[in-house]
Amino acid sequence: MSKAYNNLVERFQKIYRLQHLGSIAGWDQAANMPSGGNNARSAALAELNTLLHQLITDQDMDYWLKEAEKDTPDHDTRCSLAEMTLEYQKANIIPDDLVRAQTLTSNQCEHAWRTQRADNDWTGFAKNLQEVVNLSRQEATIRAEHTDTSAYNALLELYEPGVNTQALDTLFGDLKTWLPGYIQQAKDKQSSRKTIQPTGTFSQENQEALGLDVMKLLGFDFDHGRLDVSTHPFCGGVNEDVRMTTRYSEDNFVEALMGTIHETGHARYNQNLPKDNPELPISFYRSMSIHEGQSLFFEMQLGRSSEFLSLIQPLIVKHLCHGKQAPFASLDNLEKIYTEVRPGFIRVDADEITYPAHIILRYEIERDLIEGNIEVNDIPDLWQQKMKDYLGLDVAGDHKNGCMQDIHWPMGAFGYFPSYTLGAMTAAQLFAAQKKAMPDITDQIRQGNLTPIFDWLQENIWSQGRRFSTSELMTRATGEPLNANFFREHVKQRYL
Repeated sequence: MSKAYNNLVERFQKIYRLQHLGSIAGWDQAANMPSGGNNARSAALAELNTLLHQLITDQDMDYWLKEAEKDTPDHDTRCSLAEMTLEYQKANIIPDDLVRAQTLTSNQCEHAWRTQRADNDWTGFAKNLQEVVNLSRQEATIRAEHTDTSAYNALLELYEPGVNTQALDTLFGDLKTWLPGYIQQAKDKQSSRKTIQPTGTFSQENQEALGLDVMKLLGFDFDHGRLDVSTHPFCGGVNEDVRMTTRYSEDNFVEALMGTIHETGHARYNQNLPKDNPELPISFYRSMSIHEGQSLFFEMQLGRSSEFLSLIQPLIVKHLCHGKQAPFASLDNLEKIYTEVRPGFIRVDADEITYPAHIILRYEIERDLIEGNIEVNDIPDLWQQKMKDYLGLDVAGDHKNGCMQDIHWPMGAFGYFPSYTLGAMTAAQLFAAQKKAMPDITDQIRQGNLTPIFDWLQENIWSQGRRFSTSELMTRATGEPLNANFFREHVKQRYL
């Protein structure tokens, strides 16, 4: 291996180790830090992010990358060098002062959002969000000028390489043609069935014990990760130390349990990425649609299946019913609860069929916001109109359950939302491929043998890192690039 390539490896190892500290500081900020510590923590993270930016944009990097290109002896090294080059190029066009400003501003906005959302304080939130949007537009403009694309496409590329608004508009346009009909058909089909909603108090302690048992069932490695509580569930940390969070409501366990299963899907992906040189970009996750594909595979494809629910039903009885059978915890009723189609305000609590409508709504708003076609203060009215159009719901004035519900915009994560629906389609296609490769897979799940599923994901997705593009990765795993028809067929089979 050339000296230049070895220098690059050393630099990316240093960056990864500092990112490790930053990710744990970010987890602590969300899960443990006293509110009064936010200004100091934000300043510390801004300092760290600026240092990381300087390390990857150092002038030596350009020289090393060019020298290493002259001596790349094998395919994997060439792939690794290509990913290093991409990371350098993405960072090099952004100035240090913008990195610092974005870190400070997004941290301030997200921290204030935690209480502003609870207070339904749109006015206070909008003021902070405007600053985040201003800086995101600056970044988008810089990236767009260097890549000859639109502002929103430039941000979308950070999460979904190779995907653009033209492709999304076509995909979501097709969804709009059949999704409303499927929602209505499913509601009509379910209208006569009786579902017993959970009643009682489900303590956070008992829900956590249930979640931990389910995480064990799903293969989570507790020697390299943990579960905590935050305002918005997430999966962070690093591959060797994964930090998962969820949130609980003591009058209803349904959402917290599926939220935990969702984040476990993210965690299993992180914990099983390539072990050789985990510090190098070639070992990172492929894209956010692949990442969300793992979490939605766990939550939707597997987690809401009758076979998996039969596995966790005894655990629900054990932890939430004091070991005694309760009508709401019967297997038949749990299946009804977790396949109930009911348009609601909250994205993370949405069922499989209405979920894409939540994503389309957010995508259309954030696309126009970054492109400058709308402004921050236009968001509530647009949200209200789109909720009426897509889900038939009136959310006027209820910003807490409307446009203030997600953490993504306060964090400045514009371009992320489409990954959820792309991920749902990815999950459906992956499970279809597994069923084809292993015709008895549903019987295996019912018997509690989940190992074949995890082995298949490990071989085809998790262990591949960034060795292939998203399209190549899906083709190698399933025989074809992402195909939305698998999701449509899954919805039809499960609900209609």
